[in-house]
Amino acid sequence: MLIMNDSSPESVASVLKVFGILEALSESKDIAISELSQKVMMPKSTAYRFLQTMKSLGYVNQEEDSDKYSLNLKLLDLGNRVLYHQNFLAIADLEMRKLRDKTKETIHLAVREGDQIIYVNKVASEQYSLCLTSKIGNQAAIHASGLGKVLLAWLDDESKKNLVNNIDFVRYTPKTITSKEAFLLELDDVKRCGYGKDDEESELGLRCFAVPIYNRLGNIIAALSLSTSIFRCNTAEEEAKLVSEISQSAAKISELIGFNKQSKSLD
Repeated sequence: MLIMNDSSPESVASVLKVFGILEALSESKDIAISELSQKVMMPKSTAYRFLQTMKSLGYVNQEEDSDKYSLNLKLLDLGNRVLYHQNFLAIADLEMRKLRDKTKETIHLAVREGDQIIYVNKVASEQYSLCLTSKIGNQAAIHASGLGKVLLAWLDDESKKNLVNNIDFVRYTPKTITSKEAFLLELDDVKRCGYGKDDEESELGLRCFAVPIYNRLGNIIAALSLSTSIFRCNTAEEEAKLVSEISQSAAKISELIGFNKQSKSLD
C-alpha cells in the first residue's frame, strides 16, 4: 500500500492518492467507500472526489444505488498495451540485428511522441564506426532525420501542418532543411517514394534511410532506419539496394505484429 506524505507537493500527493486508491481497489472485487478511505487514510469526501473522477475517466465502476466501487477492464487494456509494446520491441530487435548483420550498418528504431521523435532501439554496426550521437531514449531531429520525415509524412494534412508549425528548424549542416515550405514538400516526396532520407542533413558524411512500420490496424507506429557513410553509399544503385533491405525488414516486423498488407490495400 502506498503511504501518503503530507510534505509532498500537492500535485505529487494527488498522484500518490490516485495510485493508493487503485491498489486498494485491486485487492478485492469491490469495496465500500468507508472501508477504502480507511485503507488509504484519507477523508471519505476526498476519496469520493477521486473515485468520481476515475469513474468519469472509465477506470472505476460504481454499483447502482450503492457506495461500493470496483476496477473495470480499462486498466487491463492499458496492461495489454504495455505487453504489446514489449513484444513489439523484442520482435523489432531481432529483425534489426539480422539487418545489421546483413548490411554491416547501424540500425535505429524510433516512435513519435507528440512533436518528438524518440529512439527506442539502436543496433550499432560491428564493422563500421560512425560518429553517431543517437542513444536510446534520446530525440532525433524531426526535420533533419529520415525517421522524423517518415513519422510525419503519412499524417493527415491538419496534424502534419500543426506539427510542422512548431518545429524549430535548426541548421545542423549546410544541407539541413530550414524552412516550413521546403519541409512540407520533402514530406510529400517521402510519401510518394515510400521512404525518408537524411542526406547529410543532421551530420556531414552521414546518410540515413528510413521506412514505416505498421501495426495490425494499418497505422504507422514506428520507423526503422539504416545509417551509413556517404562513401559506402554514393550511387543511386547503392541507395536502392539499402532501401530495399530496410524495407524488407520493416515489412517483416509489420507482418509479425499483425499487419496484413493485402487487407490494407483493399481498404
